[in-house]
Amino acid sequence: MRSGSRSGASVALFSLLTAMLMATGCASPTRAPAVPEGSAAYAVVPGIPDARLRPVGPEGGQVDRLLDMAVEMAARERAVLAENGEDPDFLPPTSFLAISGGGEDGAFGAGLLVGWTETGTRPEFQLVTGVSTGALTAPFAFLGPDYDDELEQVYTALTPDDIFEERGYLAALFDDAMADTSPLRGIIERYADETMFRRIAEEHAKGRNLLIGTTDLDARQPVVWNIGGIAASGAPGALSLFHDILLASAAMPGAFPPVMIDVELNGAPYQEMHVDGGAISQVFIYPPSVDVQAATARGLARDRTLYVIRNARTDPDWASTERQVIDIAGRAISSLIQSQGIGDLYRIYLTTRRDGVDFNLAFIGEDFNVPLEEPFDPDYMQALFDYGYALGRAGYPWHGTPPGYHELTN
Repeated sequence: MRSGSRSGASVALFSLLTAMLMATGCASPTRAPAVPEGSAAYAVVPGIPDARLRPVGPEGGQVDRLLDMAVEMAARERAVLAENGEDPDFLPPTSFLAISGGGEDGAFGAGLLVGWTETGTRPEFQLVTGVSTGALTAPFAFLGPDYDDELEQVYTALTPDDIFEERGYLAALFDDAMADTSPLRGIIERYADETMFRRIAEEHAKGRNLLIGTTDLDARQPVVWNIGGIAASGAPGALSLFHDILLASAAMPGAFPPVMIDVELNGAPYQEMHVDGGAISQVFIYPPSVDVQAATARGLARDRTLYVIRNARTDPDWASTERQVIDIAGRAISSLIQSQGIGDLYRIYLTTRRDGVDFNLAFIGEDFNVPLEEPFDPDYMQALFDYGYALGRAGYPWHGTPPGYHELTN
């Protein structure tokens, strides 16, 4: 009897505490209406209608628009060639760069790029794409060696307090994430300033572009943001949108808050919930559904080289897992993320192989064994940056295939 009384009292106490917490304002954040089902492709950012596109979705997504964008960029490049007295009918060989997600492991890609500069062989990339921590790296990589010092600072001079503030356990019940990323937004606003934004617009006018991926959580679709087009739009709020996109691409669901982006559909206001682009794809370049023969017919024939920086290891990392729900679920999710990342590399490789694009891959090797003591551990990130820098400066031995893939020989 006593045991049952205690149990009933515990339930009553829990119910009372829950009611008190809700009465004192511990309610979930609110939002404006989501874009209705099936209409995501038609919603636009007010004042910037070509701010982004969706490579997948109903009827194959907006792949045709992606091809149109490539034609427009080539036209700008031809204009520059003509101004320089070169043949505008011949597009010279070009290089692309795709930078993956990876949290604090983004220090590897940053170090690799800075070290690559030292060799004098780092190309000017015609196209740069980024996801998650790769999205934070991408603007620096796009603008080239002039921004190497800032890139190094971002990945070696920051502490966890510069990135997030913990909210406490009750956030799991009453909030949209376990941490507040206001500090990270401040860092983004400091480095991705008006000068950087103007430089991106200038390069966009020359036929180069910067694309960043996020995930529209409502529609469960990847969104590719046309950063060069946004910068060149001159629209009020364009710089703030750039900051939102960078923050959204790094918004690990559950850990960091989603970013709500205001859009319009048929003149009515809605909100989209955007999170880490890695929720769908760890790294991207262009969807396999792009018709390369059609691109060639539209005057886009040229030699292309792709460099992919995977800010992660490709070998499995061993860890003893406790028999607790959080540990088991966390370990399983991290395994899924790693497997997804490897799958992304295979998709990109097979697509580029089909299309005659030279594939080159870099990743964190098994020889890097500095332990990560806490998220965004500054000692770990400095060591990883130095590791990537040393590899880049020595001339990284780029891998021509994804891990574990071997071509058959006759």
